[in-house]
Amino acid sequence: MTTSEELHKRRTAAVARGVGSVIDSYVDHAGGGTLTDVDGREWIDFASGIAVTSVGNAAPRVVAAVREQVARFTHTCFMVAPYESYVAVAETLNALTPGAFEKRSALFNSGAEAVENAVKIARHATGRPAVVVFDHAYHGRTNLTMAMTAKNMPYKHRFGPFAGEVYRVPMSYPFRDGGLSGTEAAARALDQVDKQVGAANVAAIVAEPIQGEGGFVVPAGGFLPALATWAASAGALFVADEIQTGFCRTGSWFACEHEGGVPGPGARVAGTRPEHQGQAEWVPDLVTTAKGIAGGLPLAAVTGRAEIMDAVHPGGLGGTYGGNPLACAAALAAIETMRELDLAAAARHIESVMMPRLRTLAGRDQRIGDVRGRGAMLAVEIVQPGTTTPDPTTAGAVSAACHRAGLLTLTCGTYGNVLRFLPPLVIDDPTLERGLRILEEAFSTT
Repeated sequence: MTTSEELHKRRTAAVARGVGSVIDSYVDHAGGGTLTDVDGREWIDFASGIAVTSVGNAAPRVVAAVREQVARFTHTCFMVAPYESYVAVAETLNALTPGAFEKRSALFNSGAEAVENAVKIARHATGRPAVVVFDHAYHGRTNLTMAMTAKNMPYKHRFGPFAGEVYRVPMSYPFRDGGLSGTEAAARALDQVDKQVGAANVAAIVAEPIQGEGGFVVPAGGFLPALATWAASAGALFVADEIQTGFCRTGSWFACEHEGGVPGPGARVAGTRPEHQGQAEWVPDLVTTAKGIAGGLPLAAVTGRAEIMDAVHPGGLGGTYGGNPLACAAALAAIETMRELDLAAAARHIESVMMPRLRTLAGRDQRIGDVRGRGAMLAVEIVQPGTTTPDPTTAGAVSAACHRAGLLTLTCGTYGNVLRFLPPLVIDDPTLERGLRILEEAFSTT
């Protein structure tokens, strides 16, 4: 029996069955785009802990910063005895996120917490109850964020009843939209909002600039700006859920910078509010972040317009562990690593290597119906040849073949038929190439 098999036997006896894992091997150490298990087997990592370890699994700056902080203190609770690193993370997020208007940030532990608090803030600031979300969306596993998440199995099945005043409308999904433009898809969605919810009741529209668990769906151009423009005119807030897309993953610091004239950090931008017209097509009112923010330590945030964030009364936001000092130290080091190594450019390079290979693969394998994504957030959608009928069986079989050959891949999508690729942004070209060869072989033998 291998060491991983022994550990798996212990896990089965100790860990709740509802906690799943993609592979049965147990990691001993990791970095540089690979994982090595306790039996010495190497895995090429096209998962990054679901877009978390963008700077690597043990980035030197992150390791050093955490070691220094853990020797000073591990916790005080910022709400009881505050510390400088929380303030520094907030300052950094205020500067990095799109928009040159004055901002505030609040720190939490997970993406679901960030989304839930963004909804709290939006409802408090607007005095309205309704939250608009989209088909194929994923926002988390808490009660409210399960209500906001579209997919039933495994995220919602038999966990209800869920929180109310959450309304779902169609997403722009170019592969399945029959040629709808982004503005046409937005008009379809907003018509439902107007008729079924009422603009005056909407606190916020919450959207992933590129959907994650829903299948790496990249909306058609014009979709997101149209939503933000409508929100501004209706007195609602536009919340960009950048939890999987943020921190250089898509080739910019944030995915919402790819469309609508939104410049990168430091540019003079104001957004869609009436007092800011004419300077840019759209800027989110609130941005939620997590995953790639802290090099693998649990940290999340809501960042947004100062007047909105400050609308909540003192004590209305927080949590015992939110903005833990170790996580804050890691985040500051991870962001500095992203700057120093220009990981946004690294993500664009990964796209330049992977996208042509994926398109060539699609050209010779009719089961690949669509190739999509940005930066180092790429995917192929698997269908019955010549149709748009989802084929989750083949997607699972290809992923399993990758695993047998030592490439860690993930599936996703409402229909379970999408293979997604999230290599760490620090992966080198030879490792990336080895992974692509394994992927190509998996398709040829499945």
